[in-house]
Amino acid sequence: MRSPFFGEFMGTLIMILLGDGVVAGVLLKRSKSQNGGWMVITTGWAFAVLAGIFTAVLCGSVDAHLNPAITLAFAIKNQDFTKLLPFATAQLTGAFTGAVLVWVHYGPHWKETPDADLKRAVFCTSPGIRKPIANLASEVIATAVLVLAAGAISSKLVLSTGAAAGLTPYLVSCLVWGIGLSLGGTTGYAINPARDLGPRLAHYVLPIAGKANSDWGYAAIPILGPAIGAALAGLFLRVLGA
Repeated sequence: MRSPFFGEFMGTLIMILLGDGVVAGVLLKRSKSQNGGWMVITTGWAFAVLAGIFTAVLCGSVDAHLNPAITLAFAIKNQDFTKLLPFATAQLTGAFTGAVLVWVHYGPHWKETPDADLKRAVFCTSPGIRKPIANLASEVIATAVLVLAAGAISSKLVLSTGAAAGLTPYLVSCLVWGIGLSLGGTTGYAINPARDLGPRLAHYVLPIAGKANSDWGYAAIPILGPAIGAALAGLFLRVLGA
């Protein structure tokens, strides 16, 4: 049963369940963590990534990308695109399933929350100020930082050998935490096409009480921005020989 596809599916599912779950806890009415704030959300997402990485490895994916942008970047770096489509498919379906589980878990809280925009924000990102070019640039920059720093962490020049290799999942999680704190305030730091599109699709199809539209007018930005940022960073890593 263990396989790279299943690992990416399960790892992404757990990441979204915990990541969107912390957003739901902070935003939905009568949750005990309501109004926990940005620090709670960014910290919850960091732990969600950590749990997702370990789950992915357990279920068969030693790569544990959980993110089509990461898969794209390393495909460009290594000039091997064989994993791109199957991994992206697993990541997208895992993200969708994780979002469905968030909806189930917070069942009675949707009706208690009158603000439809807050309910949508549990599932997918939106910008603080809606300026498409600036929003795209934010996603490009944040994803490039993710790929470059993750590439450094996994490089033989840093921590890929010896006992220190076991630190990689923790350091990547800290990296996501840092990106959220430093760069996430503009767009909500999707930095992952599956993380945004899968839950957005779940929001679209689920019978969420009092929901609004799924903001498809913005949906291209958290897909294109991470893809562009990842491609640029992947090229840089290839040129660098890291």
